[in-house]
Amino acid sequence: MSGLTHIGEDGAARMVDVSGKARSAREATATGRIEMTRETAAGIRAGDVAKGDVLGVARIAGIMAAKKTGDLIPLCHPLPLSGVTLDLALDDGGVTATATVRTTHETGVEMEALIAVSVALLTIYDMAKALDRGMTIGGVRLLAKSGGRSGDWRAD
Repeated sequence: MSGLTHIGEDGAARMVDVSGKARSAREATATGRIEMTRETAAGIRAGDVAKGDVLGVARIAGIMAAKKTGDLIPLCHPLPLSGVTLDLALDDGGVTATATVRTTHETGVEMEALIAVSVALLTIYDMAKALDRGMTIGGVRLLAKSGGRSGDWRAD
């Protein structure tokens, strides 16, 4: 089982020990999208959704989720986050979410950025499902990360 960071020599799952790593500034950006009907997007834009401010609530939900990543993903380190931004771009066919998360720590924040996007999109679905149960969520992916031993990375 060697080479797998979350599997010990005995084959049991384990949290990676990062105590020997240097703290450094780290940042990750992720994105994703929820597709919907033109009518649903118009309803969100006009504020005609019964549950309230869809994008405002989704932004808060995504930020809160990033802070809880260590509780949601097994073996993920709980991290002190320095900043989380979550941009939600509404157009006639849906909403694109982009989250950027920062910390100064021994491990990166890729999972926090991905969780922020995912929960924001799920929140949009929950709030607008009375208008459109056929909404689809997809394209959730890491766009970039910086810092740490592995250095910088950008999606193609």
